[in-house]
Amino acid sequence: MNHLSFHLFKPISWFFTKSSIQWRALSTFPNPYSISSSMTRTIALKTRASLNPAYLLMYACKNLPSLRVLHALLTVHGLTDDLLCLTKLVSLYGAFGSLSFAHKVFDKIPNPDFYSFKVLIRWYFKNGLHSETILCYNCLRKHLKETDDVLFSIVLKACCQLRDVDQGKKIHCHIVKSGPPDSFVLTTLLDLYAKCREIDSARNIFEEIEIRDIVSWTSLMIGYVQNDCPQEALMLFNRMRENLVDGNHFTLGSLLTGCGKLRALHQGKWFHGYIIKVGINLNSILATTLIDMYVKCRRIKDARSIFDEMSTSNDCVAWTAMIVGYTQCYQETDALELFKDKIRDRFLPNSMTIANVVSACSKLKYLNMGRSVHCLSIVQDLEDVDVKHALIYMYAKCMMFKDAKYIFESLPIKNVITWNSIISGYVQSGNALEALKLFHRMILESGSPDAMTFVSVISACASISTIKLGSSLHAYMIRDGFSHNNIYVATALLNFYAKCGDAISARKVFNEMRSKNEVTWVSMIRSYGMIGDGEESIALFENMLKENWDPNGVIFTTVLSACSHSGNIKEGWKHFSSMCEEHKLVPTMKHYVCMVDLLARAGKLDEAAEFMEDMPIQPDMSVLGALVHGCILHSRLDLGEKAARKMLDMHPNEACYYVMLCKLYALEGRWEKENEIRNLMKGRGLSKSPGWSFSETDTCKHLPFS
Repeated sequence: MNHLSFHLFKPISWFFTKSSIQWRALSTFPNPYSISSSMTRTIALKTRASLNPAYLLMYACKNLPSLRVLHALLTVHGLTDDLLCLTKLVSLYGAFGSLSFAHKVFDKIPNPDFYSFKVLIRWYFKNGLHSETILCYNCLRKHLKETDDVLFSIVLKACCQLRDVDQGKKIHCHIVKSGPPDSFVLTTLLDLYAKCREIDSARNIFEEIEIRDIVSWTSLMIGYVQNDCPQEALMLFNRMRENLVDGNHFTLGSLLTGCGKLRALHQGKWFHGYIIKVGINLNSILATTLIDMYVKCRRIKDARSIFDEMSTSNDCVAWTAMIVGYTQCYQETDALELFKDKIRDRFLPNSMTIANVVSACSKLKYLNMGRSVHCLSIVQDLEDVDVKHALIYMYAKCMMFKDAKYIFESLPIKNVITWNSIISGYVQSGNALEALKLFHRMILESGSPDAMTFVSVISACASISTIKLGSSLHAYMIRDGFSHNNIYVATALLNFYAKCGDAISARKVFNEMRSKNEVTWVSMIRSYGMIGDGEESIALFENMLKENWDPNGVIFTTVLSACSHSGNIKEGWKHFSSMCEEHKLVPTMKHYVCMVDLLARAGKLDEAAEFMEDMPIQPDMSVLGALVHGCILHSRLDLGEKAARKMLDMHPNEACYYVMLCKLYALEGRWEKENEIRNLMKGRGLSKSPGWSFSETDTCKHLPFS
C-alpha cells in the first residue's frame, strides 16, 4: 500500500469506529464544496451522508488521481453500493474531465434515478460532448418519466451547439407534454430555433413567453440579425422600449451589427448616442462592433475616433477591427501605419492581426513590409493556417513564386482556401499558365473547387484568351451549379467571353444571371464596345437606367469608351453632358481620355485639341497619346508632332513615345526627321520592345489537361 493509500485508508477505518452522535456532529460541519444552496437539499444530503460516511470523504478529493485512489479503496471495502455515493463519483469524475470513468461508474448503478441521469447529462454538456448529452437524455426518456426545466435547458443547449433542429423539435414536444415551461426554457428553445435558421419558429416561441426579460428580447434580436433580418431586429427594439425594458451590451451589440448590415448610418449613430446617454460602459466587444458598423457605412474617421478613445487599453480585437476597416475602405497604407504605430507602443498582435496586415501588403505589393510581418509572426509563434494562406497570396502576387510555393507545400493539409490563395495569387501576378496547372492539380488531389476557385481560373483563361479551355470550364461549372447561382462566377464568365470577343455568349450569360451588380453591367457594356457595337452598348446602358441603377464614374467611362470605338460622337457628347449635369459627377482623367479619343478617331482633331486645351486639369500622357493616335490615323503631322514632343518632354526615357513620333514623320515622308529620332533613341540607349503573339494551341499545349 503506497503512502497516499495509507492516509486515505486510515480515515476510512476511523469512520467506522464513530457513534451515530459523533456522525451527526460531524455532518453539521459546513461543506465548502456544496453545489446547491437550497436548505432542503443540504438537509437531505447530510441525512444520507450519515448513512454512508464515505460520501463526506469524497469532498477531500482535489484532483483525478486522489479520486481514483479513493474510489479503489471504497470498492475494496464495499462502500460503493449506495446510489448517492455512486452518483457523487459520477459527478466528481465529470468535474475532473474523466467522462469515460464517469460513464463506467454510471453503468454500475443498478437502477439509476433521475438525479443520476441529470448529473451525467450535465457533465457531458459541460465537457463539450454534445452528442453524448443527447444520447444520455434519450436513454433517460426510455427508463424514466421524470423531467425538469433545468434538464430541458441543458439538452436544448446541446442541440443548439450541434445545430440539430430535428432533435430540438422532439424535445420541444416533450416540453409541451410535461406541462407549461418557464421563461428560461422557452428562451433556450427560442435561441435554438434562431441559430438553426428557423426564425419563424423562434418568433412564435417568443410570443408564448408571458414574462419577457432582457435575455428573451435579446435572443430574438440576435436571431433576426444572424438570419439576415436586421430590420425586424430594429423594430423589435422599439417594441422592447415600449415594454420599458432597457437593453444591455449584447442587445446593443446585435443592433449595431444589424445597422452595419443595412448600411444604416443614421440608426447606428442613434444607438451610439443611446449607449452614451444611458451610460453603458463601452467594453471591448461593444467598441469593436461600433468600429465595424462605421466601417461598413464607410465612415472610417468615426471608426478611428472610437478606436482612439480606447487605444490605451491595448485591445488587440479593436486594433484588428480597425486594420480590417482600413483595408475594406481601400486605405491599406493607413492600415499599415496603424499597425506600425501600435507595434511601437508594444501592442501584441494575434494571428488575425497578422493575416490582415499581410493582406494589406498584398494589395500594395509591399514585399519588404510583408517579409517583416512574416518574421514577426514566426518570432511570436503566430504562423497559423490563416496567416500562411495570406502569406501564400502575398508572395505569389509579389511574384516571389518560390516563397509562395514553399509555404504552400509546407502545409500538410490543403483545403480549398489554401488552393485559392496560391491560384489567385498567380493569376493576379499575371502567371495564368501556372495558375491553370495548379487548378488541374487541385482537381486531381482534392476535387473540391468553390466559387472563388472558378473566378480565378476563368480570369486566368480570360488573360490568355483561351476560349476552348474557358468554355470547357464553363460546362464544368454548369454541371456543378456554379455558373448562374453565384454573381461573382457569372461576372467572371461574362468578362471572359467579352475579352475573347464572343459578345453573344457573354450576353447569354448576362441574361441568365439571377441578380446583377454594377460590375456585371459594366462588363456587358464594355463587351459590346470592344467589338465596336456602340448601339448595343448604349441600349444596354439605357436599360440599366430604366431598372433604377444609379450610374457611377466607371460606368460612364465604359459608355464613352464604347462610343469612341464605334465612332458615335453624338451619343458620346450626350452622355458626357449627362454625367456632368444630370448625375453631378466630376469628370476624371479617364473620361477626358475617352472624349479626346472619340473626337480624334472620328477625325475631329481640331475639336479634340480645343477640348484638351479647355480641360480644367493638366492633360496626362493618356490624353496626349489619344490625340497623337488620332493624328497618325488621319495624317495630321502638325497637331501630332506638337503633342508627341510634349510626351517626350514628360517621359524622355520611354521608347514608345519616340516610336509614335517616328510613325508621324514616316507617314509624311519626312525620313530625315524619322532617322533623327531613331538616332536620338540609340544615343539614349532606348529600344522598342519587340512585338509578340500567340495562338490558343501554343498556350494550351503547356497545360496537362489540354
